[in-house]
Parts: sequence; C-alpha cells; structure tokens
Amino acid sequence: MKPRPVPSLRLAVLALGLGLGATAHAHAGLPETSNVTLRRGHPQDFFVGTTFGAVISRDGGQTFRWICPDAMSYGGWRPEAYLWRESGLILAATGSALLRSPDAGCSWNTHPYFKDTWVSGLAAHPSDDHVLYVVTNRYNVPNGVYRSRDGGETWAPSPLLREKLRLNAVRVSTADPRRVYVSGEDDGKLVLLRSDDAGETWTQSAPDLSALLIPYDLAVVATDPARADTVWVRVSSQGYTHLLRSDDGGQTLSPVQQLDDVFINMELSADGNTAWVGTLNHFFRGAATGPLDMLSLPTGNACVLRVGETLYGCGSTWLHDWALARSTDEGSTWTPLFGLYEIQGTHLCPRGTPVRDICPSRWPQLAESLGAPLYPDGGVEEPPLPADAGVPDAGVPDAGAPDAGPGPEQPPGPKGSDGCGATRGNMVPALVLLLTLTLLRRGRRRVNRRTGPCP
Repeated sequence: MKPRPVPSLRLAVLALGLGLGATAHAHAGLPETSNVTLRRGHPQDFFVGTTFGAVISRDGGQTFRWICPDAMSYGGWRPEAYLWRESGLILAATGSALLRSPDAGCSWNTHPYFKDTWVSGLAAHPSDDHVLYVVTNRYNVPNGVYRSRDGGETWAPSPLLREKLRLNAVRVSTADPRRVYVSGEDDGKLVLLRSDDAGETWTQSAPDLSALLIPYDLAVVATDPARADTVWVRVSSQGYTHLLRSDDGGQTLSPVQQLDDVFINMELSADGNTAWVGTLNHFFRGAATGPLDMLSLPTGNACVLRVGETLYGCGSTWLHDWALARSTDEGSTWTPLFGLYEIQGTHLCPRGTPVRDICPSRWPQLAESLGAPLYPDGGVEEPPLPADAGVPDAGVPDAGAPDAGPGPEQPPGPKGSDGCGATRGNMVPALVLLLTLTLLRRGRRRVNRRTGPCP
C-alpha cells in the first residue's frame, strides 16, 4: 500500500464538497468498490466488485487488476455480490441475468436457462458449492426458487414456483444447510419463506411490520452460523433501513437497529453473537441482538466479508485512501490492501478472451481518472492462462454463450437509493471533485518519488 495522504489532502477533500454531503462524496458518480469475495479454498484469490466493472487479485492482494464492464456484459445491472467456486467458476445474480465466468474472470456469459426470467438472488451451500440456489422476480411470469446440484451448469425449479410471487434474496443456513430462507412479495404482501428440507417444501410467513409506516423491500440478509432458526432481514420505511431479527425461523421479528442510511450487507461472528453491518456511509459493530455502534472506519462505502477470524471491508479511496482493507481485531483497526490508484492495469488474460480484447483500450481513460499507472509492466502482452484459473466441472458441457441474454425485456432501472455506488446529486460537481482529487493524488506521488517512502 502506498503512503497515506498528508493531512492537507484530507482537508482539501472536505473543502471541495461543492455542496455535496458525505454521501455524495463517496457516491456521486465517483469510482468505488462495492463488494468483495474470496475464492473457496484459495484465500489468495480476491474478486472485488466495483462501480466500474471489477478488480481481481491472484496473489493474496499484492496486485489488483481491472476487468472492464463491457467485457462482463452485465449492462446496467451491476451485481451486488459474486460467488467464486473452488473450481474457478465465478457467478453472480445481476437482477436480470445469471452471470458466469468459467476462467476466473477472462470471459463471461449469461446462463440461457434464465433467459425468460430475472435472477435476483444467488446463494451456495456452506460446505458443498456444487449445490446452489437462485430466486427470480420477473413480473407476470411464475417466480420461485431454482436449485443446481452441479455448480450452476444445470438448474431445476423447486416446488416453490408460482405467479404473483416475486423473490429478491436467498440465504442458506450454515448451522443446517437444509434450512433455506427466501424473501420478497406474494401478491403485493411482504413475505419470508423457509424450507427445512433443502427446498422440497416451504413454510410462508407474513411478519408483523405494523410498527412501520408503509414498509417495503423486505429482504433476508443473513443467517446465524450456529442457530438455524435465527435469521436477519432488513426492510425500508420512511427513508430508514430497519434491521430485524427472528429467533423462530422467520415467524416473528424483533428490531435490532434503525439505520439512517442505505444498507449494503452484514456479517456475523462464528458464534453468531457479534454483527458487522456496512452501509453507504458507515460501518457498524455490536451485539447481534443490537444495538450497533458506529466505528471510525470505513467512513464511506462500507461492505464487509468475514473469512475465519479476518474481516475484509470496502472503503472509499476518496475519503481515507483505501478501497479494500482487512482487519484481524473485529474492525477496530484496518490494514489497507489497495487504493483505486494502485490498480495495475487490466486483468492478464489470453488473447481471444473478452477481457484481453476489450479492456486494454478502455484502461488509459480510467487510469487517468484514478491516477493509476498506465502500463505498469510494459504493456498488455498476452500471458499464459494460470494453471488453476478454473474450468467448469468435468463432464458438464458449457450451457452458456457470450451473447446469451435474459431476453428483450429488461427489469426496471435500479432505484437511486439501492446499492453501493448509487448516483446522487449533480454529476457536474462530482466530476469536478474527481478531477481535483486526481490532481492532488498525482502531486502527492510526485512528492513521494522525490523524498522516498513516508515512515
């Protein structure tokens, strides 16, 4: 990680608000990270979703490289999370298509099985990532839960499949992988559904939300690692996000925290007693029953992933100089992994793959805006494909094609308040702010090159 900015840079950032609040600082069209995943069984492999495609590291976070959105072909539906299977296959539900990369990010396609519906959520069995679940939410067609037993190559509907049902999220219990939770709407009513037998039968509940005025967008967000009956949901009302908890399998809900912010995601400790929550502007920690305390970092654009005893968190490069960091003390302190200006060019992929053929021509413009090196290793010569880059499971034919899509009709555009990186405020001030920040970063690096690394 390069030296942190001198205090004058932080003051300059704050002084250049141009009428934008803290939320706009982090999200008014500026490049940001939005989610992070590690490849199962390969902790040296990072995949980080961003507002400008994704970045990937195959060396434990020493270097990160860019995957441009054009090569990923997700259109306007940027995934909220990715799943990187041990085999090397990367998957994501975009809200429209089920996106796949069989070769660790070099080529991408959409699964044709879901071309007539919209895939809104994806989850994997906690110990066997051959077993996957997705939920769908397209209007005027039957929606429900689909299951794969071969790592996402083939899919079959579960018995939960009917019209007027629109689902938005799915979670599989770590405590009991046969326990599956899904959420959404049934004929306009907010519902939470539970299966105790891996999706064969379902119990539906309509939680009592009468304490909230016109609640909407109920979504299951986490399950307890130690107790299958404990599950967390979030629901929106009057501009707030309400985090709720159930200890009886979703039948009743009790409040945990009211957030005056956009919820990104949450994680729980291995015993289920501590919760971490990332929002558009802040990071929280506390007892899993609440209340949660706001921590000093990240100060914007927070997401969280727990792997063993280590936390990984997104942050805003424009506010505290790092875009991804790790913590080994439950989020009290963070060790930066990289800032956006440290991205080392485009992902190294073989010639003939979309990332190799499309992204290098896009990189100079992005590098200019980030203050990143243009050609850090002398250019974009074709590299060999890593031996463990990953291929679909042996014996299963590739079911996708690069031009396969979810159909001519697309879901309505994302709401401005949904997800990390939502555009807020006037784009002109945001662009002026980005240009100013970039110039300040360049000046800092020139000083560092003259004086050597800061202590």
